[in-house]
Amino acid sequence: MKGSVHYELRGNIALMTIDNPPVNPLSSGVRQGLSDGFNRALADDNVKAVVLTGAGRAFIAGADISEFGGKPEGPSLRDCLNTMDVSSKPIIAAINGTAFGGGLEVALCCHYRVITPSAPVGLPEVKLGLLPGAGGTQRLPRLIGAEKALEFILSGDSILGSEARQLGIADEVIEGDIVEGGIAFAQNIIARGSPIRRIRDESEMVARDRDRPEIFAAARKNAARRMRKRFAPEMIIQCVEAAVNVGDFDAGMRVEQERFAKCMGHPQRESLIHMFFSEREVAKIPDVPRDTAAKDIKQAGVIGCGTMGGGISMSFLNVGIPVTVLELDIDALDRGIGVVKRNYDIQVQRGRMTEGEALQRMSLLSGTTNFEDLGTADVIIEAIYENIDVKVDAFKKIDAVAKPGAILASNTSGLDIDKMAAATSRPEAVIGLHFFSPANVMRLLEVVRGAKTSIEVISSAMKLGKTLNKIAVLSGNAPGFIGNRLLAGYTRQAGEIILQGATPYQVDNVLLEFGMPMGPFQMNDLVGLDLGWRARKLSGMKPEDVPVTARVADKLCELERFGQKTNRGFYIYTEGSRAGQADPEVVRIVEETSAELGITRREIGDEEVLKRCLYPLINEAARVLEAGIALRPCDIDVVYINGYGFPEVTGGPMFWADQQGLGNILTDIKRFGEEYGGEIWNPAPLLERLVAEGKTFASLQD
Repeated sequence: MKGSVHYELRGNIALMTIDNPPVNPLSSGVRQGLSDGFNRALADDNVKAVVLTGAGRAFIAGADISEFGGKPEGPSLRDCLNTMDVSSKPIIAAINGTAFGGGLEVALCCHYRVITPSAPVGLPEVKLGLLPGAGGTQRLPRLIGAEKALEFILSGDSILGSEARQLGIADEVIEGDIVEGGIAFAQNIIARGSPIRRIRDESEMVARDRDRPEIFAAARKNAARRMRKRFAPEMIIQCVEAAVNVGDFDAGMRVEQERFAKCMGHPQRESLIHMFFSEREVAKIPDVPRDTAAKDIKQAGVIGCGTMGGGISMSFLNVGIPVTVLELDIDALDRGIGVVKRNYDIQVQRGRMTEGEALQRMSLLSGTTNFEDLGTADVIIEAIYENIDVKVDAFKKIDAVAKPGAILASNTSGLDIDKMAAATSRPEAVIGLHFFSPANVMRLLEVVRGAKTSIEVISSAMKLGKTLNKIAVLSGNAPGFIGNRLLAGYTRQAGEIILQGATPYQVDNVLLEFGMPMGPFQMNDLVGLDLGWRARKLSGMKPEDVPVTARVADKLCELERFGQKTNRGFYIYTEGSRAGQADPEVVRIVEETSAELGITRREIGDEEVLKRCLYPLINEAARVLEAGIALRPCDIDVVYINGYGFPEVTGGPMFWADQQGLGNILTDIKRFGEEYGGEIWNPAPLLERLVAEGKTFASLQD
């Protein structure tokens, strides 16, 4: 059995310490130790109270996910909690560190809870497609009320000890030694003869909420907005409704167990747990040992203070790293810094930070028009527009001023890192750091290694991603890297499908129903149709040479329909709204373009739309894997979920493809190739090999 619980007497107090490094999950040995320890304390007449705590930096970090789906050894967690429930002696949880999931549920089953100010507590099960299945949905509403409980459980986010006390989860914050504080608290309980407080028996909070159905209506509305397509949130809401409306704790527990079983059997659980492990796996780089030295980034330089440069700067400022931002002239600099300040002002207005916090972050930002002022930065990131010649010139200037040991980075979304590195005297220091817009919000950071990038710089970049609260994924240096390389076929097929018979609105709706945050034509409107149109005009491209998939967009631009910026593109937008309305005029333009190209339109089903948009992405992903641009299939899943809005409940494109069956996908790819032709439908050799061998993408990680 894995893990143990140490038992010792401190006078008339039984101290039980969970020891299952590094984070004390509820493994079989811990459950056995809890059961044995509580029974031992209850049988000892000299013991008047029990204090439960954790060794190291955690109280209990939750269930042991590696045991999911297997046959559990020893007592179940429910058995342990039942023993605690019938205890005639007070049990005090001394929460010394992380108390997540089942760990917090154990603490809620204790009669009292003391906590250190910095200990994080949370019920993150919703992020794994689950719900708190050890009484969390029943005890927490009885302790803090249904509204607060729903907010806490549905967010899955953690709070620190001080806030847990304010919320009512903890009874007291201990500033010093948590064990000594817990024992003192227990002695006080004994001295006062205070009754044992079982949360399961409390009814005041839930009785108050019984006539407030609006609590649950609001929770459903928020869950639909924030967690589209998720199964678990509705199950959680039903459990809390049972706590409020059924009243009887045991009946509520039966509802919780039924809904938990439904979550366990739902395919989303497997997908979300895959993502949980994948986000940890992407940090492992085979040729970069874990003990590789990484540079401390204490100061950053950013070249460009436009949309990307400003967002990148905010990413550093948000974690307390000073930034010097460079622009070509003082007007552009003032404009860019002004946008950063307005972004912080908006966050203050929305209550997401205090005015003092905003001022503190702005105090870390300085501007310049001189490259020499970047000379003290530990990392310099160019964030100028996507032109390789301009970027190469910028790297020559960076190389001339950067201090020895500085990391020289490009925010390019797909240009050649090695060309930029060749413009410097230190190619080993050059790396790609592809932030996603808005850079201060999006979690993904594509780290792009060049041919000569040192392992120390790679290690430093991956560490920097973590410092910036990003998920860093390593990519090889190839056009488009991982994400944008896969995206090309997706968007191109959308353009072809509307010319062959679908409308932009059908295509978008199919992708929205699949779980994407927006369809390809909604995305075009958001980005701006005029970007590609203007680039084609500047290049002198003749109308007949424009790719057929761009013809409709160019016609819209000729009518000054540039997207959301002009309130007209593929959709019509009312002033100040991002929700577009379908426009029959666009359908007419699409049909007119089909006729001009000699394409006979036909009815295209939703299933074909989905397959033709997603299968080119899967096919290209197989090429990216075979070429070593992505290290593992799960790296692609993490990139697409965190950078491109691929629905998390699918587990990402590679995991989703395995669920569809690679043989089925290959058959359709070949069929589409016969029907439509084009290189995009040439099966990737890796895909063909996996199908021939009866393997999956996941097998590449075994």
